Amino acid sequence: MNLIVRIPEELATRLGSDGRDLERQALEALVLESFREGRLSKDDLSRALGLEGHDQVDGFLKAHEIFEPCTVEDINRDVETLARLGI
Repeated sequence: MNLIVRIPEELATRLGSDGRDLERQALEALVLESFREGRLSKDDLSRALGLEGHDQVDGFLKAHEIFEPCTVEDINRDVETLARLGI
């Protein structure tokens, strides 16, 4: 699907002044917000942005200060794993 976003030329000039592709900026903003709202999964995000592998997806999310919640169960599992490894 193609999506056309119309913004005033003055804003487009300012938004693109850092040399970044405005189309890519808009796509990333849409996908990030949809991910935050829980409407897209990591796999969806990866496909939409053309990212390969979990490392690229995690790096992208980290760069945008989006972190997955950590539960008590996650911490307990990590503690058990570290204990098994003798750490």
